[in-house]
Amino acid sequence: MTSTFALLSHPDPGSVIAWRGGQPVTASQFLTDVHALAARLPVGDHVFNACADRYRFAVGLCAALLCGKVSLLPSAQTPETVRQLAAFAPDVFCLHDDAECSVALPRFFYDASEPKPSAPRPVPDIPAERLMAYVFTSGTTGQPVAHAKTWGAMVRGARATAQRLGMADSRAWTLVGTLPPQHMFGLEATVMLALQGSAALASARAFYPADIRAALRDVPQPRALVTSPVHLRALLQSDSDLPAADLVLSATAPMSRAMARQAQASLAAPLLEIYGSTETGAMATRRTAETDEWTLLPGITLERGGDPDGESESAPAIQVHGGHIEHPIALGDAIAPIDAERFVLHGRKADMIKIAGKRTSLAYLNQQLTAIDGVQDGTFYVPDDVHEDEAAGRVVRLVALAVAPGVPAARILQALRERVDAAFLPRPLCLVDSLPRNAAGKLPREALAPLVAAQLARRHAPGFVIDAGHPAIAGHFPGNPVVPGVVLLDHAILQIGAALGQPLAVTQVGTVKFLSPVHPGERVEVAHQLHGDDAAAGTASIRFTLSAGGRDVASGTLSTRATPASGEALPC
Repeated sequence: MTSTFALLSHPDPGSVIAWRGGQPVTASQFLTDVHALAARLPVGDHVFNACADRYRFAVGLCAALLCGKVSLLPSAQTPETVRQLAAFAPDVFCLHDDAECSVALPRFFYDASEPKPSAPRPVPDIPAERLMAYVFTSGTTGQPVAHAKTWGAMVRGARATAQRLGMADSRAWTLVGTLPPQHMFGLEATVMLALQGSAALASARAFYPADIRAALRDVPQPRALVTSPVHLRALLQSDSDLPAADLVLSATAPMSRAMARQAQASLAAPLLEIYGSTETGAMATRRTAETDEWTLLPGITLERGGDPDGESESAPAIQVHGGHIEHPIALGDAIAPIDAERFVLHGRKADMIKIAGKRTSLAYLNQQLTAIDGVQDGTFYVPDDVHEDEAAGRVVRLVALAVAPGVPAARILQALRERVDAAFLPRPLCLVDSLPRNAAGKLPREALAPLVAAQLARRHAPGFVIDAGHPAIAGHFPGNPVVPGVVLLDHAILQIGAALGQPLAVTQVGTVKFLSPVHPGERVEVAHQLHGDDAAAGTASIRFTLSAGGRDVASGTLSTRATPASGEALPC
């Protein structure tokens, strides 16, 4: 086994290793920047590399490697993450390129204006066993966990990936990434693939559709777009002409065949998915538009563990080892090997759900939800406090969140009924403005749980929703539907009566003010207060307020013949 690997695989000092602001950066300039930064880094064996500019991140990563420092690479930069890094490595300092950085660690600013030596620097050889980084899991299923990455393992993985992707063809590829380089896939496919695949990285991170289009246009062909299903879906929904790519790489979540085909047509490029994990790095690829089968990277093998049927959730069914994977690692996925090189992925074991004796995965359900017309983003969620206990008559009740402007929840549910078994239909489906995805496009449970809790609390609060199918909507008004005031008032009376435990016989409607239009699909919440009560006459006066989306939409008073019980203002 090779004991050292060169820092770069580029054939000569003039080879392009990066594009910054439309200008090429040569391998020679990169080495100068690496050596200059390595000489200035402060004491401390651990570096939190928070550089947002991908080129500066790569320089910082290699500078730390050169002087024996270990990079800490979490996929998020929240205050809690920073506290965890400080506990993990008390000597850690933050390398950043943001003049307003407020990370609560000792900070070192990447100052690109510092003078650098002009003498050319040789390509250094780095021991294969040198610890390069700790990469942390995204925390989607729990607390982030650190995984050690040696230089040798990262190099072997990058070279195997370059060979599989066809990038070892002597052409000068450019990599445009939508994921941050601190994420394992972003690190592998936009930084290591550039260093060890003789490619160039685009320094600017392309996150929004307009940024992705600009980044692709700003670099020469052949160019590869390194992305995730979340970022790619937003790009495809942006309704604009897309520059051609020569290759699209996707990872972080499974992609549907329909989406893969749409991406290939829109970007005029083949799409390959990469299967891997933070623990293992890239392990396999597939042409998603054509097949469900994954093909392992060279040298990697799968070995069945102690669960021959792959059904147990407590015992690992499959271990992976070989190639760049230095030690056998048990996979958390349900995998069905086809032969020594190919397999079918059924989903993460933690994602597998059993309801009423039927099995499916959250990944599959998420695919079906986001494939519905008008759904821009969505996810299923399993609440922590609900589990299947058939003996006790309790079963899993899934919740789904969907970002689908202008699409009624009833229409989405009807489409889901045509796609998934009734046992897996969400109860409830909540429409939201956005989902709390992190920079890698994932949904950490710690961010998703409060949103689900708030939606459930809001759903259980009394109120009503008028959907677009209501007969009063069609003529009120074409092209800009608004819920008529009389419909709002009618539903408010029903809600107040339900809250008071008796139907209201309204004798008079006092002054009613309609303050803001309500559109179909908006939830309207009703608050009421007993204003006057004449028990002898059997009449009562009630003040009410209607609100939607945090704004008051109507208020007024009602006179009734029924006499509700007196009390404080009650939401209903």
